[in-house]
Amino acid sequence: MAYLQFNKAELVNLEYSLKREVIAGNRTGAYINTTIVCCNTRKYHGLLVVPVDYFGGDKYVLLSSLDETLVKDGKEFHLGIHNYGEIFEPRGHKYIVDYEMTPNATFTYMVGDAVIQKSFVFSNTEDQLLIKYTLLDAQSSVALKLKPFLAFRATHSLTKANNDASTRFIAIENGCSFKLYEGFPDLNLQFSKSVDYVPCPDWYRDVQYMEEARRGFESKEDLYVPGFFELTLKKGETIVVSASTKPTKTSTLKQNFAKEVKIRGTRDSFDDCLRISANQFLVERNGQTQVCSGYSWMHTGMLRDTCIALPGLTLYNGGDVKRFEKTLDDLIKRANNLLVLKSYTVDAPLRLAELLQSYVDFTSNGAKIWSKYGKIVKEVVESYIKGRPEVQLHSNGLLWSEYHGKALSWMNAYSDGHPITERNGYQVETNALWYNMLCFVIEMENAYSKSKKFANTCEQIKNRIDESFYPTFWSDKVGHLADYVGRNGQVLDTRPNQIYVAALKYSPVSEEVQAIVLHEVKEQLLTSRGIRTLSPKNPLYKGVYEGNQYDRDMAYHNGSTAVWLLGPYVAANFKLRGKAFISTAKSLVAAFEEDLTIHGIGAVAEIYDGNPPHFPHGAISSATATAEILRIKHLINKYSQE
Repeated sequence: MAYLQFNKAELVNLEYSLKREVIAGNRTGAYINTTIVCCNTRKYHGLLVVPVDYFGGDKYVLLSSLDETLVKDGKEFHLGIHNYGEIFEPRGHKYIVDYEMTPNATFTYMVGDAVIQKSFVFSNTEDQLLIKYTLLDAQSSVALKLKPFLAFRATHSLTKANNDASTRFIAIENGCSFKLYEGFPDLNLQFSKSVDYVPCPDWYRDVQYMEEARRGFESKEDLYVPGFFELTLKKGETIVVSASTKPTKTSTLKQNFAKEVKIRGTRDSFDDCLRISANQFLVERNGQTQVCSGYSWMHTGMLRDTCIALPGLTLYNGGDVKRFEKTLDDLIKRANNLLVLKSYTVDAPLRLAELLQSYVDFTSNGAKIWSKYGKIVKEVVESYIKGRPEVQLHSNGLLWSEYHGKALSWMNAYSDGHPITERNGYQVETNALWYNMLCFVIEMENAYSKSKKFANTCEQIKNRIDESFYPTFWSDKVGHLADYVGRNGQVLDTRPNQIYVAALKYSPVSEEVQAIVLHEVKEQLLTSRGIRTLSPKNPLYKGVYEGNQYDRDMAYHNGSTAVWLLGPYVAANFKLRGKAFISTAKSLVAAFEEDLTIHGIGAVAEIYDGNPPHFPHGAISSATATAEILRIKHLINKYSQE
């Protein structure tokens, strides 16, 4: 039995199966995302979704679905499934008897005495999806028809029937090439054996995406079907279909499918799932390596998310030092202006120090690391000392963050263009990160630089923070640190941002205060699925992530749990309690293994409801959540060995 598997009773129950999604990506940034019965329920779903350089690298759905029809004894049995509002047509899910990840998505269909299996795997380095069909059993040969549904549109939009779409196709080796609009890459559909193509262009109208309707968005679109492919299969025969942006040599398709499956390894454990997921977030395109924040709708190359996720995705995922440096080097080149001039993510440049501290700790090679990255770190510090449009250094050593209409911290949800949690002023986590960066510079400059001038400058600011941080943020009224201090004084909402005073290597408060902070976080914010973004005692608390866009945005930073915050929380507890925290850390991580079959199959979700039973929401596969769980596992191993 496979580690991740669903039986017929689960699959035919659409209320159950349509909530469970297949997600797989590759190194180019392309992905496949659908449900475990291959019925698309989101506008982001598709079998081949790729970044298109012509349109700035945004992701576009080329192949929405590929419907199979089995022709047996003169009768047609449709294996596809689409939602048209009140009805599903066809209802091919009734033929599915098994779904499993071994390690790739594999579906088994039974039609009378005929049993056919379908498996997906991505090329690791090309915009190419390979689909393998095997006729496992049948009394006689069967015909297989494959009908492609084409979208050729951005993931955030929907398409409608129109006269601009090109109905032309080009015959290529064992298949056809399609391109509906200029600027798009070709969609090449090719087979490992000769195939007949029957053109019969038509629009399938009002295909509905249930999840978009539930979320209050436009949910219906028209998909273009150019025709269908037809071939025969004998018992035991296998064919492989390639959907790609470049023509391929069809004689190698079976060999390539086996090779790509082998590259991914097994999915026989939680660790296997974390490893495979982590690898999919590292996107290599046009010579750049970037971190995709999450599948299937989150952005790629974000400064903050990269700084948070990179150690977990590389160092703590097989010790991939080479990819860590390549991704970091590309980030510094690409985001240099954000690092040293202006950024609407005020904390993000400061996370560079935490990122490099992880690297120094992992490699024990501080001299080499500071030689390479010391310059950019000092430039970041200098930019904050001089002042930036979004942040100013005050005489007390603290950073004041304010930019009208912008949520500068990681709590950056917006509704109708207005920030939900603006947090203008002295933000507790921003200043904790600032203090940590100053101390990191002092440590590295004193150890590896001849001149101590810059270290002395940082020391003077650090000393002022030592005197001002505690009286600025501490509140006797609530017994913990203020979330931020604005123009009207302390804002005492119990939020998780104060974790950073305990989680970072250097802290502006005593260990006693750090322990108090962690106790309050544990009592009010910690759940079995992450850290709440707001205490349930607060009247603004929203414990369930549901409703329209505004309601969900309100919940996101006012009660939903953030999985990635478990990383700094666990790190802080290990720092203060050492080996005594191992058992608790193990239980916090183990809880996510239970959820590998309830949202994104084999993946870790972005957020959960703040209220029990803590259902998963947000991106079905999150880079920061996955990376921080890998970091926690690394810390568990580290402290266990000590």
